[in-house]
Amino acid sequence: MESAPSSRNFVSACLEGRFTPGILAAHLTESGLFDSAVLVERDGECRVGLGAVVRVTVDHDEIRCWTGDGVQRRPRPRAALDAVREALANSPVRDWTAYGWIGFDYSHGRAELGGPPPTGVLVHVVVPHTEVVIHADRLVVRSAEHATLVEVVDFLSGPHPCRVYTPRPVEVDRGRGAFEEMVRRCVAEIRAGAAHKVVLSRSVPVKFTPDLVGTYIQGRAANPLAHSFLVRLGDRHAVGFSPERLLEITAGGRVCAEPLAGTRAHGLGDERDRQLRATLLADPKEIYEHAITVRAARDELVAVCAPHSVAVHDFLSVRERGTVQHLGSSVVGRLDPGRTAWQALDAVFPAVTVTGVDKVDALSRIAELEDSPRGLYGGAVLVADHTGTMDAILVLRTVFHEQGRAWVRAGAGIVADSTPAREYEETCEKLRGIAAHVVPLEAP
Repeated sequence: MESAPSSRNFVSACLEGRFTPGILAAHLTESGLFDSAVLVERDGECRVGLGAVVRVTVDHDEIRCWTGDGVQRRPRPRAALDAVREALANSPVRDWTAYGWIGFDYSHGRAELGGPPPTGVLVHVVVPHTEVVIHADRLVVRSAEHATLVEVVDFLSGPHPCRVYTPRPVEVDRGRGAFEEMVRRCVAEIRAGAAHKVVLSRSVPVKFTPDLVGTYIQGRAANPLAHSFLVRLGDRHAVGFSPERLLEITAGGRVCAEPLAGTRAHGLGDERDRQLRATLLADPKEIYEHAITVRAARDELVAVCAPHSVAVHDFLSVRERGTVQHLGSSVVGRLDPGRTAWQALDAVFPAVTVTGVDKVDALSRIAELEDSPRGLYGGAVLVADHTGTMDAILVLRTVFHEQGRAWVRAGAGIVADSTPAREYEETCEKLRGIAAHVVPLEAP
């Protein structure tokens, strides 16, 4: 990792032209110039953080911050994300922008769950050595070194081979019996008063090594409304097309969460899609699930927002997301002046849409019923900066590749009226949104 310069040492360049942001950024992540990358694309803008001059990690016991002056360690507080912000604010880079991820199992320490604590890094955030922001008509490169700036500009300006990526669809209809039994057990516990809603998930192995860049380019064409990302940071390698933003906070303090809950298939033809939309809007189970989810999301924002500022907009609107359509709402508020964006993220993490209601009870049921830790699934990929802005994207519709294994994962919200067969089918509908677009890595 390079030494951390002050803000005045960064150099930048701006190029104008015609660019395809996602494709160009994806190729940059495999340029060989950097050992890590976090790419986030949304609303026509693509941002890439490459390498690191500051690195902050959180595990179960400790927070570590690496800069050019060495490593600083401190015990982890229960809610550690604002301590991450403090470490970034105290680094030599004053006008920082941070990129990174939060694993689902960060929630173990917050919820005080029983059982063995999670191992490994739970939060990994960097101030990149080089940052690239790409729009359709311009791009900006900012780097800690002039020589690297020149290399990146040359790469972005040069020709790129027009590669054809052929996906190898992953079969997702497998493991039905085990998942349906898990749902039956969960429904019984909910009816006995254990929780109101629990989001249970299952994973499906990918039996080949995925090409992350190829999968990103192939998948984004089929998921144009998604908040897409590509991560190669620490032990986490993943590509995803999330339907849901966990939390967005502007420099002016506007806070927005967009919970999605309630699902039917989509992309089956106009007439069939309309029929499924009508059944979704008329299904008491789906409406109940969405309503309690939005109420919980609202209550979480009330705790960190200015009094009387939180409101729900577009309640029970249908949001089309690739192979599925969801019931969606927007929960909007104004951040309390005494709070930070990172404290707000800690208050809502992990999202109620990937845990349940009540959240702590749901986390206990997830830990009891699911057969493996979730890792990055259900966590967040984020971009945040020194002005207080933050964009945290839920890690859903994602292919993961870690330690020689690859897999996809999806979940369904279980309530008292859930039926195991329908919940299993819902996971298949969601999995198809990513599983159809996984591209195998070709041998060199």
